[in-house]
Amino acid sequence: MNPVWWIAIIGGAIVLIAIVIYNSLVRIKNQVENSWAQIDVQLKRRFDLIPNLIETVKGYAKHEKGVLEGITQARTAFMGAKSPKEMAKAENMLEGTLKTLFAVSENYPKLQANENFLQLQEELSGTESKIAYARQHYNDMVMEYNTKVQTFPTNMFAKLFSFAEKELFETPEAERQNVKVQF
Repeated sequence: MNPVWWIAIIGGAIVLIAIVIYNSLVRIKNQVENSWAQIDVQLKRRFDLIPNLIETVKGYAKHEKGVLEGITQARTAFMGAKSPKEMAKAENMLEGTLKTLFAVSENYPKLQANENFLQLQEELSGTESKIAYARQHYNDMVMEYNTKVQTFPTNMFAKLFSFAEKELFETPEAERQNVKVQF
């Protein structure tokens, strides 16, 4: 066989490998972005529930203004977050204030018996589970993507086509402690 044919075959194989690797990187990158969007969807659902919850609690717990303001501030901080790290910090702040709200609500038997409050609490609880699942899925996708970007031979093509590592959705170390509720 002519050496030109060998060069053409090897060149074609390299191009084919590059196409397969590039497409796999694009696929996993899109999965990471979709996973991030799913977190966003669940958080939006939670944020839609929070104003209703606050309004329900306001009628019963008028002097718990600080807790309600904390939830509003945490929600605002989350809306302004731009990276997974900033989002995780705001997310934990919001989660902590919601836990405080539910702890405070135990002091109001009429609120605990309010059907609207109970329904909102149940919906929020279900949403929290979906958020936890969406976070886990996102981190799994990021881990798979980062592994591809870091391992040979994919890493060579990742650098060539500017596929950078993604950030995991992690809770900052200082915020991994239990929320303390004091009355």
